[in-house]
Amino acid sequence: MASAAAEVATLYADHGEWLRSWLGRRTRCPHRAVDLVHDTFCRLLEQQDAAVTPRDPRSYLATVARRLLIDDARRRKLELAYLAACPAEIVDSLTPERVLAAVDMLEEVLRLMAGMTDTVRAAFLLRRLGEMTYADIGERLGISERTAKRHVARAYADCYTLAYSD
Repeated sequence: MASAAAEVATLYADHGEWLRSWLGRRTRCPHRAVDLVHDTFCRLLEQQDAAVTPRDPRSYLATVARRLLIDDARRRKLELAYLAACPAEIVDSLTPERVLAAVDMLEEVLRLMAGMTDTVRAAFLLRRLGEMTYADIGERLGISERTAKRHVARAYADCYTLAYSD
């Protein structure tokens, strides 16, 4: 049985150019297409315990690449939202490293919020973004004011832990 790395190398030799062309049509940028081909095959190499030789290699590669395209689009959207929210004088002083660090932190916050219960997440967002009182949050969510405070406090504690843990 061939090693996983050898199987990925064979897949690359047989279908790498096809995948680059396929991604080039979707991204309309040859440089992004090459980067995504690289990321696709790196993803395959990371799946050491998975069987690498699929029955339909092009379909399999397209699925992996499509998921990476979706992740890339989400990341770019998040980066643009971050830059749009920054005042112009801050945007002018941003380095690519600072933007990357901010986007990484935003992605971590989004993952954290996705792990919260619906009620905790809603209470936190209503308080933080909607600037609602705890009484209004409780009324809107059908919970007591005290429970609304606890939910918001729990969400803040989770965010604090995320921001200050190593």
